[in-house]
Amino acid sequence: MPRTDTNRAASVGATNTVNDPRWQSVTQRDASADGSFYYAVRTTGVYCRPSCPSRTAKPENVTFFDTRTDAEAAGFRPCRRCRPDEPALGEREASIVAAACRFIDDAEAMPTLTEIAEHVGLSPAHFHRLFKRVTGITPREYGKALRTERVRNELAAGASVTHALYDAGYNASSRFYQDAQEVLGMTPTEFRAGGGETTVHFAIGQCSLGALLVARSAKGVCSIAFGDDPELLARALQDRFPSAELVGDDPDFERLVAHVVGFVEAPGVGLDLPLDVRGTAFQQRVWRALRDIPAGQTATYAEVAAAIGEPKAVRAVAGACGANHLAVAIPCHRVVRTDGSLSGYRWGVERKRALLERERAG
Repeated sequence: MPRTDTNRAASVGATNTVNDPRWQSVTQRDASADGSFYYAVRTTGVYCRPSCPSRTAKPENVTFFDTRTDAEAAGFRPCRRCRPDEPALGEREASIVAAACRFIDDAEAMPTLTEIAEHVGLSPAHFHRLFKRVTGITPREYGKALRTERVRNELAAGASVTHALYDAGYNASSRFYQDAQEVLGMTPTEFRAGGGETTVHFAIGQCSLGALLVARSAKGVCSIAFGDDPELLARALQDRFPSAELVGDDPDFERLVAHVVGFVEAPGVGLDLPLDVRGTAFQQRVWRALRDIPAGQTATYAEVAAAIGEPKAVRAVAGACGANHLAVAIPCHRVVRTDGSLSGYRWGVERKRALLERERAG
């Protein structure tokens, strides 16, 4: 073929490659495209993942393949840098973390960081960074949350406090009792009894956003909830504290409800109340971050995750927002999607919109 024809063919090949949407993934080294296709370089004889860190090849030398089997059948060998014939880095890291979680799950007591790292074949420092990057929490926080959930299940099933805490992996009762009030919201004995030794005062008022329930334990306000049906609000409170003594029709407490109603109608008055905040350590970190968002402003789930030092834990942050039982006091209505749209409010998106509008106007 004359040289001009060769150049013309190369030019056509380059144009076709550049116009292929997969080429952008290659030039951007897009890891999210890994596994969806492979590209081969004729001048080197190798095929790569889209995220390969090697120097970008000339487009006229690139051929795309749907599978690595197709690339190898065409005579190309796997790149030694991105290793497309092995699981992707994200898959390998996820597999390591999954193995670590199973090791923690199966252990009778919480293993040390060194023991977990040795089990998955990494140094303690490397493993700790990897686990936190993938899950958004540390191995210790994961173990604590796991043990807390086990204790909750054991106590709810009627097990004795001693049996529950040791069966959950606490090798010293003192450690558990240090965490009990924070994660259970009451003593283990009270939790086991369904809150039976807890007195909860409550009242239901009306505001422009519908019915409003406010409940308080000895520790502080434990529930603020909106609804359309006062009876359903009262029933939900009973379900949350099935054996607690619920006390209504208290004139002094109704004044507190009026204060909360006033805050809903005019956020500028402020709401400085003692709170009985019940949740996991991670949830409480999220809720503290929510209270740092100024009235009238919003933050995305990703921004909240970054604020607590867990940028990968966006979904977990959304879950913590959904688990909030203290409307307006813990302002989960100030958290929005990345594009600024509203979603995921426990008490309805329209109420979320109304609260934000009032704060911005106030």
